[in-house]
Amino acid sequence: MKKILQVRKMEKTYGKRGNITKAIDGISFDVVKGEYIGIMGASGSGKTTLLNCISTIDTVTGGSITINDCDVTALSAKKLSAFRREQLGFIFQDFNLLDTLTAFENIALALTIMKCPAVEIKKRVEEAAERLEIQEVLGKYPYQMSGGEKQRVAAARAIVTEPAMILADEPTGALDSKSAKMMLKSFEKMNEEMNATILMVTHDAFTASYCKRILFIKDGQLFHEIDRGKESRKDFFNEIIDVVSVLGGDNSDVL
Repeated sequence: MKKILQVRKMEKTYGKRGNITKAIDGISFDVVKGEYIGIMGASGSGKTTLLNCISTIDTVTGGSITINDCDVTALSAKKLSAFRREQLGFIFQDFNLLDTLTAFENIALALTIMKCPAVEIKKRVEEAAERLEIQEVLGKYPYQMSGGEKQRVAAARAIVTEPAMILADEPTGALDSKSAKMMLKSFEKMNEEMNATILMVTHDAFTASYCKRILFIKDGQLFHEIDRGKESRKDFFNEIIDVVSVLGGDNSDVL
């Protein structure tokens, strides 16, 4: 299968001589099209730094990151901006919706910037809204929506451009348990029905149990990985908990 993401000997350091912190220390892994990957690790392990570098929000100190056959570590700032807009979809913990735009306008914004025809924008926004069951909020502003609705609008915004990869940073962190489950089922639907490639950072074993593969990060290195295979989600959850306990993480969530 086609490799959507190739990370090779990636390093990220902060600080200057005598006071250097190595946040990422030589990580390498691949993600193929249609995978649903979770990244887990204790606070300070480097998981968010890893996601920020892959998402091109931050730059690497060493190594390379190739997304959809493009080495993003070698792109100029101008080309990087266009690549990010066209090839990546983002879902953040705090939604990052524009308060002055309706749900429809928030979802359509990237397509508008890409100068898609109005008829195509309308069709694609409505299709994304239908997939995530948010047709009834398209005319609403963020302040008129629940947290779960806002996060599903953010997910629709992420998939509407049909990106090579969707990057999610603690997407259920600001949601109550009911809204979180709805969001995770939406992710599952995106992955299974659209073959969407998803890379998600989470500290939560319940959230991670929806993924197909988990990468565990410790001290900036790839510590372990597990594949769900044909396991039930409950069994996969228990396997995740076992690894988290070795890592020294704290997770009190249960199925």
